[in-house]
Amino acid sequence: MNYKKITEIISKSKKKTPAKVYIRGNFNEENFKGRGFQSFGEGGFWILIGDLPPIERWMEKNRNKIEDHYIEIAARYSALPLLDLRKVKARIEPGALVREGARIGKDCIIMMGAVINIGAEVGQRTMIDMNAVIGSRAIIGKDCHIGAGAVIAGVLEPPSKKPVIIENNVFVGANAVVLEGVKVSKGSVIAAGAVVLKDIPPGVVAAGVPAKVIRKVEDISQKEKIAIVKRLRNHK
Repeated sequence: MNYKKITEIISKSKKKTPAKVYIRGNFNEENFKGRGFQSFGEGGFWILIGDLPPIERWMEKNRNKIEDHYIEIAARYSALPLLDLRKVKARIEPGALVREGARIGKDCIIMMGAVINIGAEVGQRTMIDMNAVIGSRAIIGKDCHIGAGAVIAGVLEPPSKKPVIIENNVFVGANAVVLEGVKVSKGSVIAAGAVVLKDIPPGVVAAGVPAKVIRKVEDISQKEKIAIVKRLRNHK
């Protein structure tokens, strides 16, 4: 999907307010049929799940029979749901947010607080660490590590025709930022806190604001600082 297609999908989607409503009152299954939301329960206690407006309309019509209620709202006027994680063969930790339309490769690790937007692609065995943000249409290769708090920019706002491309075996340090349209080539390292404005060649270390190449990866004395642990990647 190009950025125009993604923009079209979001702008034309029906915006929803996903809600879960707990109801006390004497109802039966017939009271909820054809109302546009799901209902679970019996007798005096029911749970209603779905878009909030049809639930609220039903509640208004039945307000005299409702003894008490409690409403939980997961989002407000949301354009797209989260990805169905049952389809993903990777380790997704609690609190990670992966939007529908993203692709997650086999044996990836998506840590707590990470956000992956529509159209983003994450290659096999790549780790997206805590609170990292992977923007729309960003392409990340295999066996990468995207550090905690890092931002891989999207292409929707500001709009850009070229997505970020992170090739295989790239290590992006904590709180680094890679701006839209930038390519980080195979085997390179982006230092913590760096802001990458231009393409990075293969097998080098880039650091600073703006990021500049400071050495070759082969010159790093402590290779364990940029190594990935493959045995962590198995999702089974």
